[in-house]
Amino acid sequence: MTAPALAQGVAEGGTAAPARLVRWPMLVVACAAAFGSFKLAFASDELSERGLQAALLNWTTLPYILAGVIAWWRRPDSRFGPLMVGAGFAMFLSSLQWSSHGLPYTVGLAFDLLPAALLVHLLLAFPSGRLERTPERLLVVVGYSAAIGLQLAKMLLGGAETRNVLALGPGSGVGHTVEDVQLVTLSVVCLAGVVILAGRRRGSVRRLPPRIALFVDSFATGLVAVAVLLLAGAFEWPQFETIRRVAFAIIGVAPVAFLIGLLNEHLSRSTLGHLLVRLRADPAPGDLREALAEALRDQSLTVAYWLPEFGRWVDRQGRPVELPEPDSGRASTPIDRDGRRMAVLIHDASLADEPQLLDGVQAAAGIALENGRLHAELNARLEELRGSRRRMIEAGQLERQRLERDLHDGAQQRLIALSLELGLLEERLRADPEIKGRLDQARDEIALSLEELRAVARGIHPAVVSGHGLAVALESLTVMATVPVRLTVELDERMPERLEVAAYYVVSESLANIAKHAGATSATVDVARVDGQVVVEIVDNGVGGADTERGSGLRGLADRVEGLGGRLRIWTPRGGGTRVRAEMPCV
Repeated sequence: MTAPALAQGVAEGGTAAPARLVRWPMLVVACAAAFGSFKLAFASDELSERGLQAALLNWTTLPYILAGVIAWWRRPDSRFGPLMVGAGFAMFLSSLQWSSHGLPYTVGLAFDLLPAALLVHLLLAFPSGRLERTPERLLVVVGYSAAIGLQLAKMLLGGAETRNVLALGPGSGVGHTVEDVQLVTLSVVCLAGVVILAGRRRGSVRRLPPRIALFVDSFATGLVAVAVLLLAGAFEWPQFETIRRVAFAIIGVAPVAFLIGLLNEHLSRSTLGHLLVRLRADPAPGDLREALAEALRDQSLTVAYWLPEFGRWVDRQGRPVELPEPDSGRASTPIDRDGRRMAVLIHDASLADEPQLLDGVQAAAGIALENGRLHAELNARLEELRGSRRRMIEAGQLERQRLERDLHDGAQQRLIALSLELGLLEERLRADPEIKGRLDQARDEIALSLEELRAVARGIHPAVVSGHGLAVALESLTVMATVPVRLTVELDERMPERLEVAAYYVVSESLANIAKHAGATSATVDVARVDGQVVVEIVDNGVGGADTERGSGLRGLADRVEGLGGRLRIWTPRGGGTRVRAEMPCV
């Protein structure tokens, strides 16, 4: 629901607000109907306590019509107002049964139980006037079928009353059976409506404001009373008349509570005033959401920001947000500023009943939400940068792996073949000591070149990690270290290769630094998975005091770790050794 639609007075799928020339005649007709019901009651020879009967009927007629007209005028986007007007007039038409004339009596008899179905419809359609879910629609269809279809069948079959102009013959047992089925069915429909409402409220994370809760609770209580009244009629309970009076008294409370909610907007105004005070302090985006959630009394509130460059809605962390579907029980209220889309409030659908509150929050939060949108845009750009950085690292790793494979399959194999060829030549020229010496020298140079080439290949990409896993790779690495190393690897399964390669390089670079600068006599390497992260820690007992800002080794390690969403920390107190700790999320 948007503010422009409310301002126009007509919303898509809603009803036009009744003009003044329609509203006042409608209320005049309601008053005339109330006067007519009193006249019919006092003219009837069959009613006992005529004044009380007429008063109870009008207690359930006039408040519904009055509340419906006001609701229709104040909230034309909702069909709830016309439904309340219809329920009120249906209750009046049922009073025509008091007439001694056949046609008015028959009309009143036809409308006798229609108010029960209308009350179920009203309860389930609150606040929009629309039935949103299939079970609700089916229940209302059953209610109307019982209230109208079975009523007409009963009137056709049960013609004992001579005033019933639709009777086809004298009354029969079939007519009484139809009546009992009708009353029990409508009673079950009423109780089912209350159960559905209770389930809906239990599933909602939003606390209803007191005035709305009063209306809903009184309405549900009235439906329970109607269900008991119908059962009393079906089973001919002796307390029927007392139950009927109590039920009518309770039914009339609901529209009064509704009128109080419509006419008393003090709570909303005070809530908006408190919101304005909080927004004046220019709250941070997280505090802004809390302030808006408190003002709307909806802790499930989500604030999403529109980023045109990205073409999507995001939350304040820059993560994508999907707008709710129409029948999901959630709704969205867009907020524009200077003619451009800025943000949207995603909230409980029941807030549609408080358009003034939503409009006030929209107006108050405009400037603060602009700051929040800028914050969300910054986070979205940072997230995009992290993703780009991660993709670059992965692409570089794939390229390193390809280079390592090319070196292994190309240059290394050729040097090995050349060394073998020199060995065969040496067998043939064994008699010449000078040539044999030169061949031995050439073979030593080839062996040295092979070792250097393998070291280069390992620096480009550790093939042992891809082939055998991180634990085996670290074992081979620590064996070649210049100081004794205690290695502990606690991983229950293999991790993604990018994490294993990053962990390998953290250990490799750290051991290289220990060999060159630490002056250490021992070191420890611990690798474990902790709370969804792989933690790599290298500690030595060297001199410490390492300069972490110089050289590209540690900086490159930090870039690699941070590119995977982790962080690299180094503690190196002078004389206290060095501790390197890398933490990377296992995703």
